[in-house]
Amino acid sequence: MRRRGREAADGLRRTGGAPVVDVAGSGARRTARWRWGTDARGRTARTRGRVPAALAVLTAALLVFHSAVPNAVGRAGSLLEAFLPWLGLAVPVLLVAALVRRSVTALVAVLLPAAAWAVLFGGLLLPADRGAHDITAVQHNVSDENPHPAGTARALIGSAPDLVTLEELTPAALPAYEAALAPEYPYHAVEGTVGLWSRHPLTDVRRVDIRPAGIGEGWNRGLRCGVRTPRGEIAVYVAHLPSVRFRSTGFGSGPRDESVRLLGAAVDAEKVERVVLLGDLNSTVDDRGLAPLTSRLSAPRRGVALSWPAVFPVARIDQVLTRSATAAEVWTLPATGSDHLPVAARIGFDAS
Repeated sequence: MRRRGREAADGLRRTGGAPVVDVAGSGARRTARWRWGTDARGRTARTRGRVPAALAVLTAALLVFHSAVPNAVGRAGSLLEAFLPWLGLAVPVLLVAALVRRSVTALVAVLLPAAAWAVLFGGLLLPADRGAHDITAVQHNVSDENPHPAGTARALIGSAPDLVTLEELTPAALPAYEAALAPEYPYHAVEGTVGLWSRHPLTDVRRVDIRPAGIGEGWNRGLRCGVRTPRGEIAVYVAHLPSVRFRSTGFGSGPRDESVRLLGAAVDAEKVERVVLLGDLNSTVDDRGLAPLTSRLSAPRRGVALSWPAVFPVARIDQVLTRSATAAEVWTLPATGSDHLPVAARIGFDAS
């Protein structure tokens, strides 16, 4: 017994005081480390969590201060903001890294991006108030290559909206949409490739010029209609902004940004107090490129409604924005023959 005691004492001195574990049947001895002590490389819990902690702080900073990322080079700021909610995916990855490294510092740091994401986007996931609302609207880029326009129109009618707005209408497909929608929506207007169908009478229908410089005269993607609802008249804008492109020089959004400035000026000049804008704006509401609209109009309070691309949606670029009205909830409808998903919204009018 004394001999074994001396051997144990010698073993503790050789391992610096760490307990020794005898692996049964192998004859080998392995040194067990304290859970939050030094690891096999001699790193402490504090130092081995530096990388995930630093990445967590960076993620939180990008979420909170995304507007500080400059657009001067490749419009990096707009590119970040177009996919800003996806930064939340870093949280579970960093959490796993902190647990693997057994770092309290990293675990605490991960709380920063988690809290930032929750403040920015958590409200969209909360249940919506599905009580009284004044109208339901459906917005859909139907695609100029849609092989089933009549079937697409019937699918949209299934949600029983009061308003239906469509983009990428072609001369060949337009008669099919008109025929399918006419029984439920006797009032409609089309300007270029965008159109509005309504259960309620339309007034003061006119084209909205949102054509960027350098694009031909035949490019018409803006429409304004007054709609006489039972709760009073509203101004409905339908728009399809220019597409953005991913190039070697960065995020190509110049024509879209020019177009959105023209649309923002038209909305700003609108005399009717209640405004509803529906359209394919080719970006998310977090993108600073849409500031001429998002600074004047409100986004939906509830619902994520990722709408593009239809096969695996990563962003809601089909928008419902309001003034003196509230889009209490937004959601997507089942896929049609388009590369976009339809987006529906329940809208209530603010007291005037």
